[in-house]
Amino acid sequence: MQYRNFGRLDWKCSALGFGCMRLPTAEGEAFSANILEAQAIKNIRHAIDSGVNYVDSAYRYHGGASEVVLGKALKDGYRQKVKLATKAPMPSIKTAADYDRILDEQLTKLDVDYIDNYLFHGLNAGVIPTLVGQDLFGRAEAAKKAGKIRHIGFSFHDKYEVFEKIIGLYDKWDFCMMQYNFMDIENQAGTKGVKLAASKGLGVVAMEPLRGGKLGAPIKEAADCMQRHGYEGTLADLALRWVWNQPEISLALSGMTTMEQVEQNLVSAQSALPGCISDKEQLLIDELREIYRRRSGVPCTGCSYCMPCPQNVNIVHNFMLYNEGAIYEYFDESRRLYPMFGKTGVLCTKCGECEAKCPQGIPISEWMNKIHEILV
Repeated sequence: MQYRNFGRLDWKCSALGFGCMRLPTAEGEAFSANILEAQAIKNIRHAIDSGVNYVDSAYRYHGGASEVVLGKALKDGYRQKVKLATKAPMPSIKTAADYDRILDEQLTKLDVDYIDNYLFHGLNAGVIPTLVGQDLFGRAEAAKKAGKIRHIGFSFHDKYEVFEKIIGLYDKWDFCMMQYNFMDIENQAGTKGVKLAASKGLGVVAMEPLRGGKLGAPIKEAADCMQRHGYEGTLADLALRWVWNQPEISLALSGMTTMEQVEQNLVSAQSALPGCISDKEQLLIDELREIYRRRSGVPCTGCSYCMPCPQNVNIVHNFMLYNEGAIYEYFDESRRLYPMFGKTGVLCTKCGECEAKCPQGIPISEWMNKIHEILV
């Protein structure tokens, strides 16, 4: 296992962190609350025994069961071997009192006295008024003073401009967590966000280094490309090493469901150093990125000129979910997320208002029906 600096903090983290969002379940369904506890605990402990010293969960993972199982995994002396991270669920926090109540609940579920790294979960432009208006930074500092948490950070899902604003909102951030992989260099906070956070001395945790598992195995075009380049390794290993190749990254957080995945990631982590990607491999990655990008089914740029829809259909988000599935030939996650927002394509009345405003000339109403059929 390689170890790297965690921003300005005086300790080194394992290059590989264990994310507890995709633990094994009885039904084999991702994110189910029916976790196979014995297997999950075995996986987590094996990773720790092999050098992983950072474990991460969240209030909502696995329907609230992830923290409970992780707490059990950290019994028998394992708590002392790791930095424990979990997250405050922003959709459930409307007041300062909510922050305090939920943190206490998480400490109970994890059965620990303190949390090393406590994150505001999934920050975006929409939650900034709550952060500021309810003085949640003040609540976090009070929790730190009381010994309930030790370091304050956030995870992020929005555009770079919002990331920059959130970084500037608070001058005591210790670390941040963002979606980052070789496909997301310009998406969300992207490479600019990674470099900005590192320049401020923050520890930078890369989540979704395999894009939710979509980069775990190549589609045929990608596999053919790897063969042409004479690359004999796995796409998962290449993708992880690409993240670790960035000196600004503190650790890559991987959600590992099976022991096989744990073992494979541990092998990859042995070479988790800046400079672990060769020039030849970088050329391969650049070509793979273009292969995946060309597979986008709808030429939507996300400009949102089509919004708002009179029927409140979330047009841009629906396009994003469909394209994600089409690019990686994996629609399971898109199907899971599609109904969660309650503004699906079935609500489209074909009024044409959106199409008149779309600069790309996309036949949106036709796509909404097609997307609904596929994602339902």
